[in-house]
Formats: sequence, structure tokens, C-alpha cells
Amino acid sequence: MHQGKVIFPQEPWTITETEVNLAHNQRCETVFAVANGYIGMRGNTEEGYSGPEGYSLNGTYLNGFYDSTPIQYGEEAFGYAKNRQTMLNVADAKGISLWVDGEKFDVLQSKIIDYKRQLHMKQGVMTREIVWETRQGKQVELRIERMASFVNKHMALIRYEAKVRSAAAQMEFVSTLNGEVTNQVTMGDPRTGSGFAGQVLLTEGLRADGAIHGTAQRTKNTKFVLVSAVNHALNVEHESACHEQGQLIELRYRCEAAPDQAVVLDKYIAYFASKDYEEAELWPMAVTALTDAKAKGYNWFRERQEEILADFWQVADVSVEGDELLQQGLRFNAYHLFQSVGRDGKTNIGAKGITGEGYEGHYFWDTETYILPFFLYNRPEISRQLLKYRHSILPKAKARAAELGYEGALYAWRTIDGEETSPYYPAGSAQLHINADIAYAVKKYVEVTRDEDYLLQEGLDILVETCRFFADAGDWIEGKGFCINGVTGPDEYTAMVNNNAYTNLMVKDQFEFTVKSLRKLEQTAAWQGVQARYGLEERELEAWTTMAEQMYIHRVGQLIGQDDSFLEKAPWDFANTPREKYPLLLHFHPMVIYKYQVLKQADLVLAMYLQGHRFTREEKVVNYKYYEPLTTHDSSLSASIYAIVGAELGEIEKAYQYFMQSARMDLDDYHNNVKDGIHSASMAGSWLTIVNGFAGMRHDEEVITFNPTIPSAWTSYTFRVLFHGSLVEVSVTKEQTTYRLIEGCPVELRHGEQSFMLESERVCEISKS
Repeated sequence: MHQGKVIFPQEPWTITETEVNLAHNQRCETVFAVANGYIGMRGNTEEGYSGPEGYSLNGTYLNGFYDSTPIQYGEEAFGYAKNRQTMLNVADAKGISLWVDGEKFDVLQSKIIDYKRQLHMKQGVMTREIVWETRQGKQVELRIERMASFVNKHMALIRYEAKVRSAAAQMEFVSTLNGEVTNQVTMGDPRTGSGFAGQVLLTEGLRADGAIHGTAQRTKNTKFVLVSAVNHALNVEHESACHEQGQLIELRYRCEAAPDQAVVLDKYIAYFASKDYEEAELWPMAVTALTDAKAKGYNWFRERQEEILADFWQVADVSVEGDELLQQGLRFNAYHLFQSVGRDGKTNIGAKGITGEGYEGHYFWDTETYILPFFLYNRPEISRQLLKYRHSILPKAKARAAELGYEGALYAWRTIDGEETSPYYPAGSAQLHINADIAYAVKKYVEVTRDEDYLLQEGLDILVETCRFFADAGDWIEGKGFCINGVTGPDEYTAMVNNNAYTNLMVKDQFEFTVKSLRKLEQTAAWQGVQARYGLEERELEAWTTMAEQMYIHRVGQLIGQDDSFLEKAPWDFANTPREKYPLLLHFHPMVIYKYQVLKQADLVLAMYLQGHRFTREEKVVNYKYYEPLTTHDSSLSASIYAIVGAELGEIEKAYQYFMQSARMDLDDYHNNVKDGIHSASMAGSWLTIVNGFAGMRHDEEVITFNPTIPSAWTSYTFRVLFHGSLVEVSVTKEQTTYRLIEGCPVELRHGEQSFMLESERVCEISKS
């Protein structure tokens, strides 16, 4: 059932590489990346690489730290996005070279007796274990461990341990901090690279405070300041020296190692940026953080790392019996999501996380539709922070709506700081559904957490302003009703259409939820303040209600048009399109693609998942069968949605095939582009497929429902979800489903049509009928 070659050995909690493969080195640099939601370090070797360029992308990134430059249009028009934003490759602090008796260790040139690189998903570290034989015949054991600290977003750490077997030796460690860094330049693929050529993070000076050394840099255009600094500890007597050359700091540590003596260099790394703090505070904060880190010691951070992950896995782990490759893939996906997601309310999660430069570090609707739901049921406080980020950029969304001549707020399709950066508006800015996606995330967050305080404050800010946008952007068309014309839905192979069904259904839902929430508040003491805050009048609420009731959806019997014109187009000639012509966007002009019935990704089928209660089962069957063969899945966001709806409709084996495309997409590099970074939405989609697909989980504000099925390849699967503050465990076998309340108050559940209260002393077992 797996899609081609399995790249890494089958292991439950680790990813292991046992040889250096230059042809796939960039892919492995993504897979073995370490991150903490703010700092992301690709899995580059500490000593660097000898040989030709092109097989390594040496990258360290800070979530949300970017530079901007004007977009160059050949032909510009009013309201086009003005600037591009690119997450920057920042000062490289990974560098550590080792010399033994004057010979430098080089993983490509040295004689390697044993080699292993591992990502440890329970410990939150990446390790390299190598046995190197010097030209003098001495065998040197190396163990190098790296982490981005979950306890302090500004900290990363490296422990470099070297031991010479049965011989004394002179050792020298050369630890570097290099400010001369650039981003890779895009080469014909709009999904990769940046528009920057050369260095745009400019070094203004080098600094030192005792043993702490660092660089101060400023972005060329946004003028953000970054201080990068390092501190070290060596466990043996040694001589040390510092050499500075241009933007490079070299710290040398020389010692005499006794036979079998473990010499350990601990490197503490800190990044502080003016996006978080005042410029004058950055260097003092870095010095304080590094001094404190060295006092605590590497082991303290290592222990905290494991504790934080133990808490995460207690809820987030999905156990599958019967497919060990899948089990590994699911954990890999969940781990990388946890590594990549911003937790500070100022940052989000990029389409590639912070593991590579694909899509320039931009945030999309991927967050609210795929990734936020993953965290909502295991770490709702992270979902809350993701929504906090959206609230923080609401002023820019309001400015964008005003620029286009509309009331309310229009969120940017792709952005870092809230400004629209999409240069190709038909497949970018025209996707107005991002407003409704964000509103839907607000709704689901409130349903799951019952966080009424959030709704009363930030949630309503988002809901009211995005409703006002849609009320103004839509039109009343005679014979149809309320229409939203000139938009692009989730399917980016169908652009600038009238009444995209997904968009209209999501806006309908948004209007209904917003009005319902406001009507509830009418009965409370808070209403007067809410009314005054937004200038709400009864006629506005009534208008939103009417727009929702009369939202137009194009129907031909039980077949629903993806938009008003989709069903009138000729189907794409799939039979005569060779495999090498996919993805279509790289081989056909948009004018060609837009003419035909062909989908890049789930569109109406996505609406059948998120707004399933608005479709009959017969409608779902008819439309799934119609749209599935028209979908190329050229987007990594697609397969999981077809899996979820396929499972709901009883197409279990087909759903399983789609599921496997997302479950090991990155670990087995199905699309041959993991070198550019992970596919964070697809990773989250694999979790959604199990929970919302095979287990059939749905909920409203009161009750959570399951309709479990199980693929034939499995003997059982188990997962946990948080709902109304209670932790529920669901275990499904071929014979029965078992529900347990792990912690929290009793919660009302529904299994199919059967409702029951799950209480702490009760285990509910329901046999398969």
C-alpha cells in the first residue's frame, strides 16, 4: 500500500540514516532539521561539506523574520500586491570543526568506519554518531547532538563529544558564527526560493562580552535588527583563542585528550530580533540568556526537552497496529508540526515550516484548514496563539479591504506580517475564502474549548470585520440570490469564477455562526459594550441572516457545480497527458488550464468535509464520483481530503490509498521536493484522515460524534482528543470501538446514532454491528 521506495529504516520513534548520500543530501537536511517554532536549523553537518556546490542548502531560519522588496511587474494594475516578503537565512551558528593531531575531520574525505544520523522524536534532538580513522590509524568516536530548545524559543544547543580509542591525541575544536549568509534564488519553480540575490541581512558589527561572542545585523529593507550570539563550555583543561575575519567569528579550543577520554564541547546559541524586543535590549538579553544557559548546563535543557515532548505525545500520539511504516510516518509528521508551529502569538506556521525556503516562509490558509485543527485537539493553547497571530494582523487586513474598496477586513492570501504578497492574483489574492477559513477556525476553537472570553474579545473582532467584507463584496443577483463573484476557490486550476461553492458555503456558515454568537450576547450584560464597540445595528444582523439564507449554490440535480461555469467546460484530456507533465502548473499556461474541468486539489469535496451537514449522503456520493477523477492532486493539500470524504462514504480502500499519500509524503519524498522543506498541511492532513476520516469524528458546540471504520491492513488504531477540557481516548478494532475518559469532566459522546455520557469510571465498548 506504500507509494514506492521506503527511504529510511522502519523504526517506531527514530529516523535513521546510515550512509551519506550526496544525491539526496538536501532532502535529508530537511528531514533531520531541528526547530522549536521560532528557530529552525536544517540538518547540515557541523563541519560543512567539501566539494562542489549544489548538494547542500545551509540554512538557519527564524519564524517571521524576513526582508521585503518591491515586486517587479511587467505590467502593473491598481491594487496589486506591492512587496514580496522572504523569511531570511540568518547567521549560521552550527559550525564546529574538529582537528585531531592536526588532521581535520571531513565526513566526505575522511576514512569513516561507522556512520549514523538520527532524529529522536521522543527526545527532541538530532544526533550524529561516527567512527573516524585518522591517517595515523587512530579511531575517533564522535557523538554530536543538536536541539532547538522548546523551553526557550531563542535558544539552540549543540553537544560535540569526541573520544580517541586507546590513544592520546591533541584535539582542536573550531566553533564558528558566520554572518555572511544568503537565501537560495528561485530557478523556474514559483514554489521554491526567493527573489533576493546576494546578502540582504547586513552585518553591522561583531560584539563580545567575556566568553560570549556575537554579530549584530540589520535587514536591508525592513530594517529589522538581529543579534546572534554563542557561548561555550569544554569539560577539560584547554587553551582558547578568538579570531575575527570579516563577518566570521572563529573560537578555537585546544586540549590534550587522554586515551578513551570523552572531550565534550557544549555550544549555546541565541537569536534575539527587534521584531520581539527593543533594539537596545537585544545584546544584553542575548548575554543574559547565554550566561544563564551555560549555568544551567546542556543536560538541563535536554531534560526539559524530553519532558515537554512526553506531555505532547501523551495526547498527540496515534497508535496503529498492523502497519509499522505508517506508524513511523504519523509520528514523524506530528513531530515536525510540533517543531514548526509558532507559539508566541506573533508568528504562524509556514507551508514548509521552518525547515527550508520553499514558499519563502509564507503563511497560507493551510494553517486554519489543516494545521490548527491538529493542535486544537491536543494543544488548544497553540491553536489559540495561531488565532492570536491572525488577530494581530487584522489592521492590515482592514487596510487591504479598504484598498480594494470594500468594508471590513480581507486577510492576505500569502504573507508573513499581514501584507498581501501574492504577485499572481488569480491564484492568490482572489481566494477570498481565506477570510471564511479563518472565521471557521474561530468557530471550531470556541466549540472545542468553550473559551467564551476569546470569542467576546478577539474572536468577534475577526468575525464581524470579515462578515462586513463579504456582505460588501457579494451582490444580489436576480434569479439567484446572494452571490460572490470573481473569486478563486481552493482549486487553483480554476480561477476568477462566479459563486465558487466552497467559498459560498463557508461564508454562509460564517454569517450564521457570527449572528448566532451575537444573538446569544444580546441576552447578557456584555451586549451594550459589544454593540458600541462595533457599531452594530439590528439591520446589519438581519442582512447577514438573509445573505446566509439566500446564498447561491449552482446545482444541476444532485450534481453541484464547483462554480457557475465549471460544468460547462470540457474535461481535461487526462489520457493524453503524460506523467512527466505533472504538476500541470509547470508545463501549461494558466489560460490553457483554466479552460478545462481539471482540479489541482479538493474544492467542493473539501466543502463536503467541512460543511458536511449541508449535503445529503446521495449528494456526497454523486459529487465525489464526479470530481475525484478530475483531480490531479498536484497540491499536497488534496489527498487527505479525498481520503476523509472517501472514508465517510465507505470507500475505505480508496481512502486508504489517498491517506498513504499524505502519511509518508515527506518521509518517502513522494513529490521529490522535500529538499525545499516539509509539507506541513499534508502532515496535519494525515492526522485528520485518521480522526475525521476513518474514525469519522465530527462535532458541534455540544456533542462530539464518531462513526469508526478500520482499513483492512490494520488490526487496531488508538488516538486521543481534547473536547471541552476532557481527554477522550478512542480505540478501534475490527470488532469494536472502546471509549475511555482519561481526564476531565464527563463528556457527551455519540457513536453513530447512539448517545451516551462518558464518565471517569466508565469504559464504553460498542461492538461493530
